[in-house]
Amino acid sequence: MSKKNKNIEVKGISIAIFQTKKDDYISLTDIAKSKDGDSRAADIIKNWIRNRGTIEFIGTWEKLHNPNFKVVEFDHFRMNAGLTSFVLSPGKWIEKTDAIGIVVKGGRYGGTYAHKDIAFEFCSAISPIFKLFLIKEFQRLKDEEQKLLGWDIKRNLTKINYRIHTDAIKANLLPDSLSKKQISFVYANEADVLNMALFGKTAKQWRDENPDKKGNIRDYANVSQLVCLVNLENLNAVFINEEMPQSERLEKLNQIAIQQMKILVEDHSVKMLPSTPLRQRKKDINDE
Repeated sequence: MSKKNKNIEVKGISIAIFQTKKDDYISLTDIAKSKDGDSRAADIIKNWIRNRGTIEFIGTWEKLHNPNFKVVEFDHFRMNAGLTSFVLSPGKWIEKTDAIGIVVKGGRYGGTYAHKDIAFEFCSAISPIFKLFLIKEFQRLKDEEQKLLGWDIKRNLTKINYRIHTDAIKANLLPDSLSKKQISFVYANEADVLNMALFGKTAKQWRDENPDKKGNIRDYANVSQLVCLVNLENLNAVFINEEMPQSERLEKLNQIAIQQMKILVEDHSVKMLPSTPLRQRKKDINDE
């Protein structure tokens, strides 16, 4: 299983979740605490898993998802379920059938975990009401993860396109004899072409205006600005390859930025592009 661990709070109880690359496993031990506290959590799980209906459910789940599931052992458990002498634990179920839907973990986050499908079924037996709250909090967690994933994709896309951008600069604007310091200056200068086109100021101007902030102007960009920046970097790389003069590129990029931001920005709370005249922007970037 993955080392990734998260917690959600359901009706005052912290529920641990282990995440693999494909699936989420929810702590049955934590869910059982909602029934009778810590002292009887293990017994509650054992009583649930020895039930014939439970065995049929988790066995069918394994057949659908686990090609190595031992069906013969499963049939043996199913036939004996309901007998007074029949005893079953999560560990024994895993050992005898090679099940993957339930996992027993030791250590700091130890306990019995189950795939979310099985965990929700377990929760139905413990408390249908608690199950509703669990599903709600679990879905909230997944929604937050999707939002973060979307943000990470946009940031990574920006980084990838920045490489394309700098490669075009190196191939077309940098003589071989330039020093590293000179190369970095040209890169910074080209980066400021994009900064001026989108934000209306150079990186240095932003730092001078925001001495208390860490990072750079792009770290404080909103999602709409990041999307626009990706497009500008692609276009600037094309313009550089076409040997378009920097002043002409700046003017074109500024016009494109304004057009794209008008489309991207739907929320009035998002700050629009500064209205500094382009002529002044050209002077500012040359002064830098």
